[in-house]
Amino acid sequence: MDRPDFYPVRSLIYVDLADEDYRIKLENWLYRYHVPDSIAQFGPYVSKYAFYPALPMPEGAERFGTVRMQLTEHYWLANPNDIGFAKNHHKALTEVFPKDVLVWQNNLPDEGKSHSVVKGESQNFEGDDARATKGNEELGTVPFIFAFIPVWWEDDLKGEGRTLEDGPNYRWQFMVKYPEGVSREEGDKWLMEEFLPEFAKQKEVNRILSSKIKKEVNNCEFDRVVEMWFDCPTAWKVAVKAVSESVKKPSWAETSDFPYLKKSYGISGIFLSDIARSDNLTQYRGYIPMR
Repeated sequence: MDRPDFYPVRSLIYVDLADEDYRIKLENWLYRYHVPDSIAQFGPYVSKYAFYPALPMPEGAERFGTVRMQLTEHYWLANPNDIGFAKNHHKALTEVFPKDVLVWQNNLPDEGKSHSVVKGESQNFEGDDARATKGNEELGTVPFIFAFIPVWWEDDLKGEGRTLEDGPNYRWQFMVKYPEGVSREEGDKWLMEEFLPEFAKQKEVNRILSSKIKKEVNNCEFDRVVEMWFDCPTAWKVAVKAVSESVKKPSWAETSDFPYLKKSYGISGIFLSDIARSDNLTQYRGYIPMR
């Protein structure tokens, strides 16, 4: 019998927010429709499915392509894109994924306010097609970032041995995409030998971890993910200011200003706490409103 390979891997999805008016609409869709749709599809071969809400953006963070809604995290036991093991591969139900969701998430242009999910009145996307949305830099929209990385971090650059007793962590997670024509090896040489070491020197930085993105899983265009921990937003601002004044611009820089990568298209990130709002596989009980 053909069957998928055991393939433990972690995935990260960055969810942006086009306008504060859309936050409750996007939250409603996520918890009312998307969570049960997702669990129904991959529940048998996913061991963790969690939502981490984005923390408020510190001053200056917009330049780093910071998203404003949430991080969605999965731990997969099988490669979700490996359907070659089955001669026929059909979903019993199509996801509820209206076009408006991509507008709320800032992946498609906003053509008006107060969109809502009304069955029959909104174009529905097949989920995988929606997740392949590239965004449009000229229109101010952002790509749908869906990256697969190893279960464990590959590179530990600072702070090994930190425990919960050392206090809560203000986490800055971000992904980088090197410019066209720049190999991952060349880009990594600058990032891993110049950019991140300058952050490691800063006393405000408690932890630095990184992994290469497994581009072969779903053709993600981003190259590497990095996570840094700080005590608070102020510590982040102090460290970034110091590093911006010391790190050298690479010869292949996309922009003249630090961090020398295009906002949202060369670098994108999110600010997080230590814990998830919902580990959906164990905590989700349906969309239960306040009454």
